[in-house]
Amino acid sequence: MSDTRPIRLTESAPTDQAEDTARADLYGLLATLFYRAPDAALLHHIAANRAPADDAGSPLGQAWNALGEAAAGTTEAEAADEYQQLFVGIGKPDIFLYGSYYQTGFLHERPLVAVREDLARYGLERHEGVSEPEDHIATLCEVMRFLIAGDDLSVSNLGEQQRFFARHLQPWVESLCDAVIAHPGARFYARAAELLKSFAAVEAVAMEMH
Repeated sequence: MSDTRPIRLTESAPTDQAEDTARADLYGLLATLFYRAPDAALLHHIAANRAPADDAGSPLGQAWNALGEAAAGTTEAEAADEYQQLFVGIGKPDIFLYGSYYQTGFLHERPLVAVREDLARYGLERHEGVSEPEDHIATLCEVMRFLIAGDDLSVSNLGEQQRFFARHLQPWVESLCDAVIAHPGARFYARAAELLKSFAAVEAVAMEMH
């Protein structure tokens, strides 16, 4: 996964190379955070990187800095316990991380099939040993990172970003974020969900403007 860099994102068409790098990095970070709990090094890295002064007042900058503050006050063990409580649980998780669940109420439904169809078109395959369905939020964020930063311009282009985001993320990501934010056990991950929600809102506006 990509690491993170200080955020510089505005509500403008995502065409500038430096901004695309920042977008790809942020998608990579969100993929990492929602796939597994952060270790001490990643928590420190997030805490040490704050939004530039001219971005700090934006909703996205505020969300980023709030995550940094949460990371500074969270240990690796606390993050692991929180991830376990929210997204793993005993029997079934308190919060599902799969698009099918939010769009149909069930797992392994048509939205998962649609994701798999696009991944096949992109030439992407699930790694052996990975049991998570491909409509997991971490996978979808990682695919967005690939569509922004990949070398194959036939798939890694703005048109595919717009299509994939509108089809596989935009319909449900806000509902996921709201569920995390509302959970009484969410502390670090409430801030991560706020960052994801704010970033998705910026992405939606930017892609519609292009």
